[in-house]
Amino acid sequence: MAEPQSNPVLVLASASPRRRELIARLGITPSGIIPANIDETPLPQELPRVYVTRMAREKALVVASDAHVLAGDTVVALGRRILPKAEDEATARRCLALMSGRRHRVLSAVALRSPDGTLRERLSETIVRFKPLSVAEIDGYLASGEWHGKAGGYAIQGHAESLIAWISGSHSGVVGLPLFETRALLRAAGFAIT
Repeated sequence: MAEPQSNPVLVLASASPRRRELIARLGITPSGIIPANIDETPLPQELPRVYVTRMAREKALVVASDAHVLAGDTVVALGRRILPKAEDEATARRCLALMSGRRHRVLSAVALRSPDGTLRERLSETIVRFKPLSVAEIDGYLASGEWHGKAGGYAIQGHAESLIAWISGSHSGVVGLPLFETRALLRAAGFAIT
């Protein structure tokens, strides 16, 4: 393991306020925020685990910086199917109906590119089960608007949490940045995180 740095320089390759909030829990304030602009279309027949890892890796590699670059990606999967980020209410409704009363996986990948080009990656897998959702519950959740732009059409850190019967795995991974895995990557790169 590299020697800890007293003042690590980190660029977060994401505009997500949730990722900024989560990284702050590790005592780190990014020196810069540079959202990665990449094509996020899954490849034909690409499995969720392969896709999310590829997205995090590509985001870390595309951001131009002499600092460490941290990137992440999160997907919701039902079996081999990747559920979309909900950009409209109809998509969010379909996702919630599909997950109603069922288990799904939330895969959250994180990649850290060091200034010397070294790339470190980790993957978190969390199993989430929604209670059986009534039409009124889905309508009520959609009225909150917090589904917009979220993988699978929900945000676990909001109203949806009251609709989740149980989870097994990383809560922070479902939010968008698995802190256990992120901490391990940063420490391996020499960041001073206790």
